[in-house]
Amino acid sequence: MAKQERAERTRTAILDAAAEAFEEHGFAGARLSDILARASVTKGALYFHFQSKEEIARAIIDEQFTIWPVPDPADNAGVQGFIDLTHEMARRLQGDVRIRASIRLVIEYGTFTDPATTAYQGWISTGERFLGHAQDKGDVRAEVSPRDVATYIIGSFTGVQVSSEVLSGRTDLSDRVTTMWRIILPGIVAPRRLARFRPEGSTTPARAGLTA
Repeated sequence: MAKQERAERTRTAILDAAAEAFEEHGFAGARLSDILARASVTKGALYFHFQSKEEIARAIIDEQFTIWPVPDPADNAGVQGFIDLTHEMARRLQGDVRIRASIRLVIEYGTFTDPATTAYQGWISTGERFLGHAQDKGDVRAEVSPRDVATYIIGSFTGVQVSSEVLSGRTDLSDRVTTMWRIILPGIVAPRRLARFRPEGSTTPARAGLTA
């Protein structure tokens, strides 16, 4: 058990160090030697867990699927659930280096392999399910395509967080996400139901379907 715990601590240290390097330098600019130094591990320890820099990047991206849950129709899985999920993602971008690294890796998908395409598709599919549930309840206009809108929202969120990083170091990201939803909601929600939704978010992180 002690050996397993040490191995897990080593893996965590490698991922944390790699996330810092990827966030600062991108995939192409991050060096394994830098990751080793940040993690304070040997090359042998790194290769025990990961065979390449690409494999480390995949692990960081794949980890983020755990915070984009499959919505349960019985839960808060409609429009407000999608709003709250994007706000929680914004909070995590401000406080979690692995999240920030994963987003940068996804944006830079053309520089290494293909996991980023899968990540984008996963985020879009999650949004599509949220909006599909909302449409079934009559909250989203009948003529709206949940897939098209989810694709647009994920693309908008990506652009919003990048511009927030450049202009304010992401200190205004929550406000920018709120503005994004204020612009989007009137175009997709039935007018008689628009007032029930809060573009600034309505729940705590745990109630948004995410775990710390």
